[in-house]
Amino acid sequence: MGQEQNHQDAAANLGRSPARKAGYRFLATLVGLGLLSVPHSQDPIPAVTPFSGEAAYTYLKKQCEFGPRVPGTVGHAKGKTFIQDEATKYADKVELQNFTHRWSKTRDVYDMTNVLAFQNWEKATTRVILLAHWDTRPSADMEPRPENRQKPIAGANDGASGVAVLLELMKTLKGRTGSVGICYAFVDGEDLGPDISEMFLGAEYLSRHLPTPKPQYGILLDMIGDADLSIPKEEYSNYYAPELMKALYLHAASLDMRSTFPNVIGSPILDDHLSLNRAGIPTIDLIDFDYPYWHTLQDTPDKCSAESLGKVGKLLETWLTKPTPWTLKR
Repeated sequence: MGQEQNHQDAAANLGRSPARKAGYRFLATLVGLGLLSVPHSQDPIPAVTPFSGEAAYTYLKKQCEFGPRVPGTVGHAKGKTFIQDEATKYADKVELQNFTHRWSKTRDVYDMTNVLAFQNWEKATTRVILLAHWDTRPSADMEPRPENRQKPIAGANDGASGVAVLLELMKTLKGRTGSVGICYAFVDGEDLGPDISEMFLGAEYLSRHLPTPKPQYGILLDMIGDADLSIPKEEYSNYYAPELMKALYLHAASLDMRSTFPNVIGSPILDDHLSLNRAGIPTIDLIDFDYPYWHTLQDTPDKCSAESLGKVGKLLETWLTKPTPWTLKR
């Protein structure tokens, strides 16, 4: 009667057979002569580092350390250099849009700069422009005390918050955009004033000098660092880009962020997005305008939070890395 052989014994016997030994020697000779390569294990895929609200908050504080970023000041020059240097680390290319403006308040001419940073722009099939203004208000015109109203603001929320999210997002998305191309537009001269005729200067210039190929849609970030963050659907955005607004807020709901991005129509806000919409680029404004420190000396980092920045960053990170990118239906 035959006997069932143990699998380990069978393997050992095969390894000891003369024919098997000769085969091993032959293969070893081929390897030694370089005629046969031995496959190596694949290098491990680097782990994806998700958007960090804490890192974004560090970017916010760093900008405020420069002081007010008002055109013509040292803080403004430092802010531009900082953004340009950070963008160079994570973007495929960085372009500067330089322009000037004669300010009615002083009659002096000021140099201003939009910083544009690109990831995967040329090869993309879907192109998105993300905007934030990096300058700050030269006058705290909403200060309760009249003697403080001519002082420049720190602009932690109104200025630094949007820039902080874009810089951290650029770092997070480097090499991860797939078929999506992103232009990060840091626009200048948004808050110069004193009235609306001398605001949104960088966005106006950008709308006349759009990158090529043109973006299919845009998302503006403004005042998104408020520690008590709630961003309703800004009314002009819902008018100009209703499909984008609906899709993005449904995406926020899928992330369980309904309280931060409530499905309600908010107030109409005059902001940088209007320039792009008039130029034919459907663009929405993510903004929490319910901020008691707006245009006051109290717009400082302690009124903002890493958690709020993290929520906006997570929304955009997951939106821009969807397996099937969202595209505007023409």
